[in-house]
Parts: sequence; C-alpha cells; structure tokens
Amino acid sequence: MHQFADLLIWYFVFVFSTTCHEAAHALVAYRGGDPTAYAGGHVTLDPLPHIRRSPMGMVVIPIVTFLLNGSMIGWASVPTDPTWTRAHPHRAALMALAGPFANLSLALLAFVAMRFLLNAHLVSVPYNPSFADLVVLPDSANPHSPLGALARGLSITLSLNVLLGLFNLIPVPPLDGAVVLQASKLGSRLYDRMREVPAIELLGLLAAWRLCGYVTMPALGWAVHALYS
Repeated sequence: MHQFADLLIWYFVFVFSTTCHEAAHALVAYRGGDPTAYAGGHVTLDPLPHIRRSPMGMVVIPIVTFLLNGSMIGWASVPTDPTWTRAHPHRAALMALAGPFANLSLALLAFVAMRFLLNAHLVSVPYNPSFADLVVLPDSANPHSPLGALARGLSITLSLNVLLGLFNLIPVPPLDGAVVLQASKLGSRLYDRMREVPAIELLGLLAAWRLCGYVTMPALGWAVHALYS
C-alpha cells in the first residue's frame, strides 16, 4: 500500500513536470510563429494530449523504472516545423529553452514551499536526505498523512525538475541544448556535423546520461545546501 501511494506521488510529479516542460515549448513556438504544436492541442497543462503523443515515455517507462529502482524517468515531445526551426534559429532557441526554464521554475517553487514549511517547523531535515526525502515530517508525526505526502512530493519536484531542466540543456541531439546550439553559426555547423553521425540521437542520449551527474549533482547539492541553511 505504501509503495502504491509512493508511485502515485512520483507519477503525479513526473507527469505534471513533463507536461509543463512540453507545454512551454509549444507555447513559445506558437508565439514565435510555429503553430504546429498549437494545432495539435499541446499548448495546454492537460496531460492527456501529451500522453497520447508519447504513451511509452509518459506511462510505460516511468512506471517500469519506478518498479525497478524507485524513481522515474521518461520523455515526451511536441511537434515542430523543421522549416521554421531552420528559418528562425533564435526563435527556435527560445522555444528550446522554454522547457528547461519551466522545470527550473517548478524547482524554485518547490524550494520556496519547503523553506516555508521548514521555517514554520511543520517539516524537518532528515538524518540522511535523499532524492525523494529532502524534507520529512517530525518523528512524532504520521509520515503517511497528507502533509507527509506533500513533503515527499515537494522533495521529488525539486530534485526531478533540477535533473530535467539541466539534463535537457546538454547540447547534444536530441536534447533541447542542441537546438540552442544552432542559434550561432559555429554552433549550427557543429550541430550539422553531429547530425551526420549514424544513430546520433541514441549516442547523444548515452553521452548526456554519462555527463548528467557532473552537471546536475553539483546544482542539486547547492540547492539542498541553500534549503537547509
């Protein structure tokens, strides 16, 4: 029963965070002149259009990874017009940055909420903080109460969105950072060279996953230090 409740918390945070990421992409693309995602119904915080587009990345893989290791990974995407991307590289870069910016904004909101709860002495710092337990209830409180679920949800929101935001900024295909890279002439030439490599998107994901810890762990450590100070 406890594992099922934990699954629900993780899945809610994952779906909400991913939906905000993709909706931000879609909105900025629409404002920048690419109506493709808007026409597909992706300028919305309703997760259903995003789930219908990426059922494997939004449903199957997150649940499987949770059952295997107690945390969630997955993916989603919104459609864009490649002609618009090539014609307006700076607008495309803003569109690409919008997703990670949404994630880092969610992380900041979770940080502020946890600071408030800590200052109000409603939650406390755990002896051994973890990805999903940056704040916990005092020892005398019921960890399965609504406040306990909130503490866990906020912890996951901060950790997961720092990971999603910074991971997607790594400048390799198919991540958002690669689109940002194209905004400069040198970056555009480098991106074109990378695209010539067979299976570059798979290789890019593997390389980004190896680099991820060097980027996200220091940032998450800084955020946790600021949270507790």
